[in-house]
Amino acid sequence: MTASAVIRIHAADNVVIARRQLLGGTVIDAEGFAVQGLVPPGHKIATRAIAPGEAVLRYGQVIGLATQPIAPGMHVHTHNLACSDFTRAHEPGAGALPTAYVAEPATFDGIVRADGRIATRNYIGILTSVNCSATVARAIADHFRRDVHPEVLAAYPNVDGVVALTHGMGCATDSEGEDLRVLRRTLGGYARHPNFAAVLVIGLGCETNQIQGMVAQEGLTEGAKLQLFDIQGSGGTAKAVAKGIAVVHGLLAEADRVQRQPVPARHLTVGLQCGGSDGYSGISANPALGAAVDRLVRHGGAAILSETPEVYGGEHLLTRRAVSRAVADKLLARIAWWEDYTARHRMKMDNNPSAGNKAGGLTTILEKSLGAIAKSGTTALVDVLQFAEPATARGLLFMDTPGYDPVSATGQVAGGANLICFTTGRGSAYGCAPSPSLKLSTNTALWLKQQDDIDIDCGGIVEGNDSVDAAGERIFRLMLDTASGRRTKSEQHGYGQNEFVPWQLGAVM
Repeated sequence: MTASAVIRIHAADNVVIARRQLLGGTVIDAEGFAVQGLVPPGHKIATRAIAPGEAVLRYGQVIGLATQPIAPGMHVHTHNLACSDFTRAHEPGAGALPTAYVAEPATFDGIVRADGRIATRNYIGILTSVNCSATVARAIADHFRRDVHPEVLAAYPNVDGVVALTHGMGCATDSEGEDLRVLRRTLGGYARHPNFAAVLVIGLGCETNQIQGMVAQEGLTEGAKLQLFDIQGSGGTAKAVAKGIAVVHGLLAEADRVQRQPVPARHLTVGLQCGGSDGYSGISANPALGAAVDRLVRHGGAAILSETPEVYGGEHLLTRRAVSRAVADKLLARIAWWEDYTARHRMKMDNNPSAGNKAGGLTTILEKSLGAIAKSGTTALVDVLQFAEPATARGLLFMDTPGYDPVSATGQVAGGANLICFTTGRGSAYGCAPSPSLKLSTNTALWLKQQDDIDIDCGGIVEGNDSVDAAGERIFRLMLDTASGRRTKSEQHGYGQNEFVPWQLGAVM
């Protein structure tokens, strides 16, 4: 069998990755072993004998320790590999390279708001202060659904829609606590988001998360484009729904008066996500997205890497790229917070990968993290943000979020991401209104099975007929096209409202 049956990632690795399902007895000439037993696609195979307690290396990095003797050609997975604690060599800034900016930055056709902010979409948003106002918010948005009442928005072709972003929080929490502050920061970020032409915030009236408290914390100003009311003050559910519908009708004409125009790529802020990862994620879609991120940064834009539990074990690679020790220390402080947070809840940081990740070939959180970090490319890490904190710097940023994709991306959009790029090897279903979300498949089998959900296939890298750099160029161009108005598959399916999930940090009282 030729070497094309497996993928070697790094010269120091003692495992290789199966390009396809391999049967026992298959000879891998270039590696000098025969496969022992059935190995699924995307899974690891030992290239030499590995003793119990010895480190297993992938990407040239430790992904865990062998729990039993592993012979050359054996399948390496949960039955013989476990997560391990090991000392990471932190060299803050040692790998931070100066950005080589392009002479003539690319452009996309964006929407320029009156205050100079740049939008990639043009929605009217309905936010809720509390779970109790979710039904009213959804009833208002449903009145304007193009798939149900196409005639309502027919006269407003430049309005992408009316979306209600509801949640299950806002009461039964500490009125002075972190949980409420983070929720208000998240709602404030969405209220300011340039992809909203105008926003309605609807409350119940008696909730802990009083609307005026959120407005004050976030420095917002009530006016024509930020309107606030509550159900109790409006006379109940029916009157509140009628009031909200009337308010939105009054906003549509002005919202429709927009025109796209060329703007520099520096106005693009892309949130980086991976979900339903598999053994190919760190080989194909993630590094290809990283190559696109490198291009975006060189053109002056910004990208936000997140999911702190899913960089755990590989954070030393990011601190090496930090522009300063202060930035590196901010990242390490968030890692320490997560270690304490999980310990308090009697969990472990290695309580990952998920069942789907494992079925796809990922064994430990260390392995998953190393592949996830590949999304960030190679440029310097310029800042570390709290959840939903505004992303103002240009370049590669890190935002502290959980690994759960809806929560993580909610924080990124609240921070200003006007586009999401989401890699998947298992077929995650996702969208994120008001920002468009691009889906990238790690393998061609997924692409062929779920083309209706996937925007671009990176499986050619696995097959050996495509390169990371070429795929990165295609992704970068698709970013620009999407920011210019091209609809993504998730937008076509109507994803985006249910995926708004603020991070609930505190106790429910």
